[in-house]
Amino acid sequence: MNSPATASRASGRIAGIDFGTVRIGVAITDPQGTLASPFENYTRRDTAQDAEHFRRLVVREEITRFVVGLPLHLDGRESEKSIEARRFGQGLAEATGVPVEFFDERFTSLEAEELLRGAELTRKRRKKRRDMLAAQIMLAAYLESRGQAGEASRALDD
Repeated sequence: MNSPATASRASGRIAGIDFGTVRIGVAITDPQGTLASPFENYTRRDTAQDAEHFRRLVVREEITRFVVGLPLHLDGRESEKSIEARRFGQGLAEATGVPVEFFDERFTSLEAEELLRGAELTRKRRKKRRDMLAAQIMLAAYLESRGQAGEASRALDD
């Protein structure tokens, strides 16, 4: 598990993960790893089914790296949720054989909610999109931190 500064800059799709105990938001990049787009919200089932889902995602979307968001405290300390996210990321790496990096995701869910409110979506439609949009925001920030970001977003319409 590498830091952004030491990570390989090989091309390939990167998947951003907004970890949750019920739902996981997923965003992916284009094949060049420059454009972050919301991809899906995955509703968790059990460890075996979750692992199989992400193995299929790796094959279908040609994922070469996962970036799992860490929900840190305002002062930068790790939270109980960030410890859970690290455990999830370790399991994800073991299940898929794909490297996993961790990236600060503070405020991404709040930013996603504010953007969705601005789009005047119903509460139900906002909930449907929030986690994958939070994953996109985190992944775009990760790309920017590596100097790889092109366009950081795409329309939320299905």
